[in-house]
Amino acid sequence: MKLLLEIIISWLFHPVAVVLTWINIAGRRDLKTSQKLIWAVVCVVWGIGPTLYILVGGGTFW
Repeated sequence: MKLLLEIIISWLFHPVAVVLTWINIAGRRDLKTSQKLIWAVVCVVWGIGPTLYILVGGGTFW
């Protein structure tokens, strides 16, 4: 249920989802700086960026 809610947030409220994703990326210790930068750029893509981060990148919004 949480995953579905996060995907809906990323589609409808993209600016909010991007900010929450960037906060999560900044706090992750398992990613290198280059990986953080790539994920930050990918998350800007409207509607699909944060969804990819949740599904592929192992991230969350909260």
